[in-house]
Amino acid sequence: MKIIHKEQTEKLKNSENCVAIEYPLGDKDINGAIVELTGRYPNKGRVVNLKCKELAYVIKGSGKVIIGDEEISLKEGDLVLIEPGEKYFWDGNLTIFIPCTPAWYPEQHKEVD
Repeated sequence: MKIIHKEQTEKLKNSENCVAIEYPLGDKDINGAIVELTGRYPNKGRVVNLKCKELAYVIKGSGKVIIGDEEISLKEGDLVLIEPGEKYFWDGNLTIFIPCTPAWYPEQHKEVD
């Protein structure tokens, strides 16, 4: 068993509109973060995870995620799975819990056009 208390989290500002509160499990197979969005992320273009699946559960708020050519409206209680290789961006005012498998790491996350 592993437990991460709130005071052990790491706050990362990915952009002016995106703050992630990471829970450092030290596990290569899975990790998780609370993400607070207040607009578009990334600011332009899209992002892609080359290795990680990203499962996003909307804790509060509303907005959308655009994956490929599909625009998906999101609200509290919704869940979306983003597969490796899917190009996407977020937009809205959302608080999301995002576990990733394998564990998310920056080198596999890329900004693309």
